[in-house]
Amino acid sequence: MIQYIDLHTHSTASDGTDSPVELVRHAREAGLAAIAVTDHDTLGGLAPACEAAQGDAIRVIRGCELSARTPQGELHILGLWLPEDAPGLEAQLAALRRKRGERNAGMVRKLQELGFDINMEEVSALAKGSVGRPHIARVMVHKGFVGDEREAFQRYLGTGGKAWLPKEVLSPERAVGLLAGLGATVSLAHPFIHGYPVSWLEGAVRDLIPHGLDAIEVWHSEHDPAQTRLALEWAKRYDLGMTGGSDYHGSNKPGISLGKGRGGLRIPLDVLEKLEARRRAQGRPC
Repeated sequence: MIQYIDLHTHSTASDGTDSPVELVRHAREAGLAAIAVTDHDTLGGLAPACEAAQGDAIRVIRGCELSARTPQGELHILGLWLPEDAPGLEAQLAALRRKRGERNAGMVRKLQELGFDINMEEVSALAKGSVGRPHIARVMVHKGFVGDEREAFQRYLGTGGKAWLPKEVLSPERAVGLLAGLGATVSLAHPFIHGYPVSWLEGAVRDLIPHGLDAIEVWHSEHDPAQTRLALEWAKRYDLGMTGGSDYHGSNKPGISLGKGRGGLRIPLDVLEKLEARRRAQGRPC
């Protein structure tokens, strides 16, 4: 019987709706062999997720997802197999989270200036964990300011929206280097979702390899078959490991289940086994 995994998931430690413990429980219920917990800019969900999996058949891989700024826009970088002790990374992530909190408050102020009766207290009360734009959008829906969360992002909270503010993030080189310096497998997450020019994107992959980029997320909920084939081609061309995941966020991303992405996406266990073999060949622990 084929076993499946999910190497890209989010909990309430960032912008998911499942707590880390619930994430592990749902993975167990889904029959997954392993998950990677890859919250945005935090390691806060890793300890409770790993503890919840102790003594169980399911494996939890310690990870995170970092945002990076380029002239084209954002790139997202996944780090897998992070060590338990990473004070330098923790300090950098704490600084990014402070900036994100300032950004959230700034967007709420812009909404207030636009005439919306909304405040950070009610946004924070709605969030189970880390506060993000989805929680602001949900308050706007609950108060009848917009019809749904999609409208909130399109008109106000998304890039270029009336209340949007850019977020402070790392350079791609810094993000990759931070994770690689800890011995992580560093993967470019969902490379095609932003619609960047393919030639530019391939150049970015090539340029990040000397900084420690070691893998590419080939299988993702937002990749169409042609994009998956292209990611496979780049992995072979540049000798990169291949990762894959649903990008599960719970109810914040309808249509994606833990271990089952859009379009029937499922990631077989051998993807993880090949990554582990690659790490062992590099002399890295799994």
